[in-house]
Order: sequence, then structure tokens, then C-alpha cells
Amino acid sequence: MATLILLSAIAALTSWRQMEVARAARAASQHAADSAFKAQPGRHPHRMVHYGSYAIRPVGPLAAFDPGVDAFTGTVLYLEGHRQNSATFGAARESSGLVRFGQLTPAFVLQTLAPLLLVFLGFAGVAREREGGGLVTLRAHGATAMQIIAGKALALAVVALAAAAPALAGLALAAGTAPAEAGIAALIGLASLAYLLGWALVVTAVSALARTAQGALIALIALWAVTVILLPRGAAALAGLVHPLPGRAETELAINADLRRLGDSHNPDDPFFAAFRARLLRQYGVTRIEDLPFNYRGALSAEGERLTASLFARYAARSAGIQRAQLALVDVLSWASPAIAVRRLSMLGAATDLNTHLAFLDQAEAHRYHMVQRLNAMHTTRVSAADDARRSSDAEAERRSRIAAASWREIPDFAFAAPDPAARRAAMAAPFARLLAWLGAALALLLIAARRMEVRA
Repeated sequence: MATLILLSAIAALTSWRQMEVARAARAASQHAADSAFKAQPGRHPHRMVHYGSYAIRPVGPLAAFDPGVDAFTGTVLYLEGHRQNSATFGAARESSGLVRFGQLTPAFVLQTLAPLLLVFLGFAGVAREREGGGLVTLRAHGATAMQIIAGKALALAVVALAAAAPALAGLALAAGTAPAEAGIAALIGLASLAYLLGWALVVTAVSALARTAQGALIALIALWAVTVILLPRGAAALAGLVHPLPGRAETELAINADLRRLGDSHNPDDPFFAAFRARLLRQYGVTRIEDLPFNYRGALSAEGERLTASLFARYAARSAGIQRAQLALVDVLSWASPAIAVRRLSMLGAATDLNTHLAFLDQAEAHRYHMVQRLNAMHTTRVSAADDARRSSDAEAERRSRIAAASWREIPDFAFAAPDPAARRAAMAAPFARLLAWLGAALALLLIAARRMEVRA
């Protein structure tokens, strides 16, 4: 027990420290990326479209308790014109494969290791009393079966609380840095205690039902292995089979094929963009693009970006839909595994779940599109069409096609808005209900064990 308490304390301290370092590093990197973009010299706006910028997902205040999917999804997006990139720098890709077995975080200690401790401490609580004749002595002194079992369960629950105390203290400290998160932190703590209390009840009940302490140990280790290890991984694998997600390479090939069908804005004879040019000429009552009251090349770039962005959005929505379907299937299977339910709840509360990551991708893409279209608008209205046409062969025209460096400061910085606490609390209701069902089932099993013990007596 002392070892697990120490491990829980180490997990709380190291996870908090790692998240603080990550928070500072990401904030500094985002500031550096924004500053580098704004510090660019005067140049042609389309060069800035290709120069691009970065969107970096910040660390939430409760991420130290449960980093969630961060290790696997990536946290950095390169934003540039004409394409939508994937998030990079996920710890699972940048570190050894051991990270996939679980990071040493407070959530991992409470959700995976603490139940195993309860199994080893409590499997013989009632069974060994029966084998050694202790139950007969207790009954002779007037103790009922329910009192004996309840006392054993209470003792095991106290052990669970002691093991959880350092992790929950770390959670409280994290919430203290962001008072708006206090309610969420309290829910996460309450759910964790309900989860461990359920294990204390189940361990005691199985110990009372088993004929021998050895049989109780085997049954409980099997239960822990199935519900905590096998079912979560099996549920993820099954979700991937039922709702397969296309790989990045496959998606890139499909996008490139669709882009070719959309048309090529760099080809003056392309049917779609030829029709776009003709529509503008009719709208402004001129016969040549040189006579338009703006730079046609900038307008063409803006139209091309609009088309490609809509295509990217369709593929992103398809991918997000598949991932949400996978998650929904895993949620259904969490009725059979309280470990899935408590992990889902803690990730939702810490804003480190899949939906938060998808929100980051959506907001980063919206920022990318806004940034590129602002630059295309500058190209359209601030660069002379004549200079733009001659800038590759005329040094003076090339110089005049550059716009002032101050223009880049007109584009706002990227700022990610995580789901607010009210939305997260609402999302946590479903997994919390499943945890309460688990607690109710554990209590029912304990009552059954007490009745059977009473009959045996």
C-alpha cells in the first residue's frame, strides 16, 4: 500500500511538472510562430500564403491529471495555403513504444494500478477468515454476515482513499490555478472515488463468495485483466474494425484526385476557372482581365482557396464522423467495463478527449482559411495587376508588388478555445451514469454475498 501511495504521489508531481513544462513550451512556441509571421519584411502577399504559420494546441489546467489522447493525436499544425496538414509531434510518435502501455499519470495510477492493489490486499479478506475459522468466532460474538462484509469493504475503501489521496490532491492543486475548473475537478475526483469504491465492494464480495482465498485471487485478477486491460483495448480494436478510418496516405491520394477534378487555377484554359473569369468580366462589364478594378490574380487565388478549403472540409468532416462513430461504439462497450467509463469521464473533464482534439483541428483550419483569404484579399486590392504580371521580368515591378510589412500584423493570432466547463459537465453525465451503475452492481453483489454467507452459517 505504501508503494502505491508513493507511486501516486510521484505520478502527481511528475505529471504536473511535465504539463507545466509543456504548457510553457507550447505557449512560447505559439508566440514565436506568431511573432515570426508578423516580423516578415515587405513582400508579395502570395509569398506569405506559402510562408504560413503554426497552430499549437495549449495545455489545459487539468491535463496534468489525465493527458488523454494528446500523446497520440499530435499538438502542432502547420498552416499554409492550398493544403490542410495533419497534426504532428505526438508523444507516441516521438517517444519509444513504451508510452503506449500507459503514461505514469494520476489517472493511470487510479484507474489501472489502484484496483490491482485492492485485489491483492482484499482477496483474502473474507475467504481466509472462513478457511481459518475466524468467521465462526466473529459470529459467536454476535456479528452478522452483513456487518462482517461491510467492515471488510469499509477497510478496503479506506485503503483506496489513502492510495488516491496524492492524485486527488494534485487534481485539487491543478484546479486551484483555474477556479473555473473547480467544479469539473470535483466531478473527476468523485467519479474516481466511485470507481475505486466499486472495486472495494467487488473484491470483498468475491472474497466472500469464493470457496478459497486462492480461488478469489484468480477470479479477481481475471476480472481486473478483462475489465481494465482487455476490454478497453478490445473495444478500441473492435471500433476500428466496425468503423475503419482511412489512412493518411489513402486520404491524400483521394484529395489529390478530387483536386485535379476541381480544376487548376494556374491553367488559363481550365474550364472551371475560365468560366470564373468570364463571369467576372460580365459582372464588371469589361472584356479583359486587365480592365478589372482589382488584381485578377488575387481574386483567382481566393476562388481556388475557397474550392480547395471546401474539399478539405468534406474530408475532415468524414474523418471526424468516423472517429465519433468509433467513440460511440466504445461508449456502449463501457457498460461492461467501468475502466472505459472512468477514463472517458476524466478525459472529458480534463479537455484531453477526442472531441477537444477535433475542435482544435476545426479551429486551426478556420484560422488557416481566414489567414490565407486575408492575404489573397491584400493580393487582390493592394498589388497592381500590371506590376503583378511583370514582376518576374521587371525589378521595379517586383519591388512595387511587395506590400508593407505592417500588413501582416492585420492578421489575428491563433487562439484555441477549448470546450467550456458547462459543455464538459454535460458530456460527463453519461459516463458518470455508467459509473453509478457499476457501483450499484458492486453493491448488489455485496448484498448477495452477505445473504449467501448468512445461509451458509
